[in-house]
Amino acid sequence: MHNQELKDFLDEKVALYNHPKFILTDPIQIPHRFSKKEDIEIAGFLTATIAWGNRTMIIKNATQMMELMGNNPFEFVINHQAKDLKNLNNFVHRTFNASDFTYFITALNHLYKNLGGLEFALT
Repeated sequence: MHNQELKDFLDEKVALYNHPKFILTDPIQIPHRFSKKEDIEIAGFLTATIAWGNRTMIIKNATQMMELMGNNPFEFVINHQAKDLKNLNNFVHRTFNASDFTYFITALNHLYKNLGGLEFALT
C-alpha cells in the first residue's frame, strides 16, 4: 500500500468512526461515561479486556462491571475491602470470570498505589 492509498484508507476510517453517533453503539461509550482521568483509564482498560465478541454483549457486561464498582471505578480500585470483592463473584464475560476480575482490581490497586497509575505503568 502506497502512502496516498494508506492516507485515503485511514481518512475513510476516520469518517466512519470519528463521530458521536458511533460511540452510542460501541464499547468506547463506557469510558466516555466518566470525566475523572483515573475513572476513564480504569473503565477503558477493563472494557478493552473483555472486548471480544458481540459489541452489545461487551457493552452490557462492561456496564455491569462499572455497576459492580458503584460506577466509581477509581474509588473502588483504591479503597475496596475484601468484602467488596465478593460482590464480583457472579461476574462472567465469556472466559473472563470473577476471579479474573478480582485479580485485575487487585493489580490495578497496586499500579495506582505504587506506580502512579496506568499511565505511568504503561509508558
